[in-house]
Amino acid sequence: MSPESKKLFNIIILGVSFMFIFTAFQTCGNIAQTVITNLNNTDFHGSGYTSMSIIYGVFSASNLISPSVVAIVGPQLSMVVSGIFYSLYIAVFIQPATWAFYTASVFIGIAAAVLWTAQGNCLTVNSDENTIGRNSGIFWALLQSSLFFGNLYIYFAWQGKTHISESDRRTVFIALTVISLVGTVLFFLIRKQEDTKAPGEEDSANEILGDSLSAQNKMTRAVAAFKKSIKLSFTKEILLLSVTTAYTGLELTFFSGVYGTCIGAVNRFGGEEKSLIGLSGIFIGVGEILGGGVFGLLSKNNRFGRNPVVMLGIVVHFIAFYLIFFNMPNDAPIASMEGTDDVAYMIPSKEVAIFCSFLLGLGDSCFNTQLLSILGFLYSEDSAPAFAIFKFVQSICAAVAYFYSNYFLLQWQLLIMVVVGFFGTITFFTVEWEAAAALVARGSDYSSI
Repeated sequence: MSPESKKLFNIIILGVSFMFIFTAFQTCGNIAQTVITNLNNTDFHGSGYTSMSIIYGVFSASNLISPSVVAIVGPQLSMVVSGIFYSLYIAVFIQPATWAFYTASVFIGIAAAVLWTAQGNCLTVNSDENTIGRNSGIFWALLQSSLFFGNLYIYFAWQGKTHISESDRRTVFIALTVISLVGTVLFFLIRKQEDTKAPGEEDSANEILGDSLSAQNKMTRAVAAFKKSIKLSFTKEILLLSVTTAYTGLELTFFSGVYGTCIGAVNRFGGEEKSLIGLSGIFIGVGEILGGGVFGLLSKNNRFGRNPVVMLGIVVHFIAFYLIFFNMPNDAPIASMEGTDDVAYMIPSKEVAIFCSFLLGLGDSCFNTQLLSILGFLYSEDSAPAFAIFKFVQSICAAVAYFYSNYFLLQWQLLIMVVVGFFGTITFFTVEWEAAAALVARGSDYSSI
């Protein structure tokens, strides 16, 4: 197998592994609040929103140390161990206990930081400036196809149900746990590149015999990675991209947790509201896959760079927010177990609700594929710290959004996203124009990025 084929194989395995793990985790996140609301066990007092807030809060803090962990352990083993923690979190829902639920939320927050930092490192090492756009698109399309499979099952299994029984819950979460473990095992198929090997890694016999140089070098790399993260955090490009990244954190919370809860709370959907949560997830996935495929795989033919894709993303999201504002009751995110009978500015329409799901997914893919691409392009030599900062900002904003989702009416959540999204688009444009100017100065073709 040629070096280029080997790299493409690694990207595909990376994407398929994430597809399995996040088929389980994103389906879990999409239905968690609905399942918890329907729990008969009076000893359980957890909240899906609070759990997600803990996960993303710990996630954001853990990104400060995740480059060091990846430097010491290596990206492959980092992803395997993280995948195990994802599986344990999902398994908690088989027999929920409040203490286990929140404890698992803390551990998965740490695991997520390590997983995504290792993913960014693996993506960058297996790409160059000519293939980073294509590889980002392949990875993103495979990752987001996870939204399709899990939610398709939820749609058919929960069709016509207004209450989720204990048997329904256990069946779903046992299946999701197994799916997550399959994705974790697939990480072992990723073939190591020379760049990703820690010093002395290829000769494990020497390490067993007492080669202390490897351990010393790994610790040096860990300290260097931490220092690099701090230094990069204050660069102009990272500060500007942080506004864009903050927006992706807010809208991630909205489409992955809040919007499904809103749909499930609307009684005027006539007994179909629970199965519509699954259908909504499917159409978010369709939007994500379409965006990842079109804007990633066809990136080499894009002569105008990343800005038009981000512009399309913000326009699509603004249309979605406008329609959601008119279609969804204002109290839908915080409705009780009985749901809401309120009406917004039109009679709630299932078709409009599902169309908005598609728009949310399409817009999210526009932003994330281009952020992955520009980070891989700007920081090809510092990939782990750069992606750690990206996930730090994204996750802390997601944590804040999950926290206020417990209290804010729908209109205020939409307004926050509109304001941050507007400024995030402008800051992305600024960084992209500077990247284009630097590329032209080097004599490279701008369309290749």
